[in-house]
Amino acid sequence: MPRTTLTDRFCAKARAREGEAQTDYFDATVPGLSLRVSASRKAWSYLFTWGGSRARMTLGTYPATPLATARGRAIEARAQIEARKDPRASKADTLRAVCEEWFTREGAGLRSGAQRQATLARLIYPVLGDRPLAEVRRSDVVRVLDTIEDASGPVMADRTLAYLRKVMNWHAARSDDFRSPIVRDMARTKPKERERSRVLTDDELRAVWAASAEGVFGRFVRFILLTGARRNEAADMTWSEIAGSDWTLPAARNKTKADLVRPLSGAALAALPPKAGEFVFSTDGEAPISGFSKLKARIDRASGVEDWTLHDLRRTARSLMSRAGVASDHAERCLGHAIGGVRGVYDRHRYAAEMARAYEALAAQIDRIVKPRDDVVVPLRASPVAP
Repeated sequence: MPRTTLTDRFCAKARAREGEAQTDYFDATVPGLSLRVSASRKAWSYLFTWGGSRARMTLGTYPATPLATARGRAIEARAQIEARKDPRASKADTLRAVCEEWFTREGAGLRSGAQRQATLARLIYPVLGDRPLAEVRRSDVVRVLDTIEDASGPVMADRTLAYLRKVMNWHAARSDDFRSPIVRDMARTKPKERERSRVLTDDELRAVWAASAEGVFGRFVRFILLTGARRNEAADMTWSEIAGSDWTLPAARNKTKADLVRPLSGAALAALPPKAGEFVFSTDGEAPISGFSKLKARIDRASGVEDWTLHDLRRTARSLMSRAGVASDHAERCLGHAIGGVRGVYDRHRYAAEMARAYEALAAQIDRIVKPRDDVVVPLRASPVAP
């Protein structure tokens, strides 16, 4: 097994080798530790011998579990082995271990998998991660949700609860004894309360557009407005996904699990930053853009527009398409929505030309709003001169 000295930079850029579905990169510093990389995830493993057979235990996923933490867990596992203890037995029943097993078995193909892992690692593991799952009580979950709600709001608390409920229900279906402590009515909001209908007014659009004139995040905001793309679709976009004016969102990153080709308008192409690194939108040239709250706060201060989200830009783009006279079917395909019913099954036309015209119409509509034509003069017809 070839080894390499793993570094944070290497782990961030690591990709599966060409022709391989997944590649194991073994650490030269801590024997037995490996970073398994596939197209959808990166996971830490520790390989060891137990009872005369080779065994593997999962130590977490990257980047939720950083390199230093993974090395520490591998060293702890080695100490357990030297003490003639199976390292899997001491960790297998903790909340963290069950969550990581769920991600390994069920969550690897989820489009939101990385987001779920990061949320649990940030908000749940520090408080309950090392607690045996059977000892996690309903009151423990409630207190954690209270803390999240106070710090980040009720919607974030409900989102975390949903992630935790999924894992616990999965584990309950596999266990003879475990019963999930999560019950109905633990949510902090109701679905109807979470629905948003916010779109930017013309004045707000002009202000946000002007405030987005500089910087990678400014270009990111304009690109979402010009394409109606979801935040993560645009954030994780790579230069290899762009060919000419076509941007192909691969099935692995698409909510509908199918490749989506977006024929970008000239304005959308102009919004792209200069090429630097693998990712189109990146603040360091190595990783996708992140830290959206802090970056958006700068746009809010510069524009004076508040109480909007990046997803509201997607809704605004869809509304502007209708305003520009784009057919509903074509606008829905631009947003990547699946067309349901019989038409969705039998209509296999790609609608590339129609989508291209829709995006150009959207760009023209935005241009008319952000650059109002105050200098247009309408000539008056001369009145006939009386003889």
